[in-house]
Amino acid sequence: MDKNYKHIKSYVLRSSRMSSLQKKAYNSLKDKYIIPYSEGFLDFKKKFNNENIIIEIGFGMGEATVEIAKNHPDKKIIAIEVHKPGIGKLLDEIEKNNLNNISIIEYDAVKVFHDMIPDDSLYGVHIFFPDPWPKKRHHKRRLIKKEFIEIIGRKLKKRSYIYIATDWEHYAYNILEILNSVDSLKNKFNDFAEKISWRPETRFEEKGLKKSHKIWELYFFKN
Repeated sequence: MDKNYKHIKSYVLRSSRMSSLQKKAYNSLKDKYIIPYSEGFLDFKKKFNNENIIIEIGFGMGEATVEIAKNHPDKKIIAIEVHKPGIGKLLDEIEKNNLNNISIIEYDAVKVFHDMIPDDSLYGVHIFFPDPWPKKRHHKRRLIKKEFIEIIGRKLKKRSYIYIATDWEHYAYNILEILNSVDSLKNKFNDFAEKISWRPETRFEEKGLKKSHKIWELYFFKN
């Protein structure tokens, strides 16, 4: 990683309690669907026989991930998460729905992008409802910083996209400013995007809507 990029983790690992179903799925299916972190670029064509790779960062309990995978069987989704209950839940759903187009990486997304994802290789990147870290003193923990978006920009193929959604207005404007500042990316819309029809509603989105939060969407593509 660039020595000038001071990477602060955007998450805090807590001892989240796993249900018996999540624990069983995690223990029995992790070797089948989880790609171990390593400091070496993945060969998507060789590993998956698929070059239409979408990475989802922070999938929560995985409901949206599963729906997108079902509706786009020609795409391969690499879902990145660090919290085991969500990973266990997604593993159970993958097996139950016989989905062969989802793999999981259980590791820090910034490190994964830097160390495992080749340049000019991704079809798309999804970041749906990242932790807004709303207190000002915690803003340094936000995932979406210019340095990380520049890394993502390098990993996208030409004309491929990054799609972000949040229900926090301040964060939304901050993200828009960051995306606009990255030369390799261009906004498909004038500012915020319309909701793209294929994006499912997530559990975090439901919580935001119950609090009367507006949903802010951003959709940029690589020049």
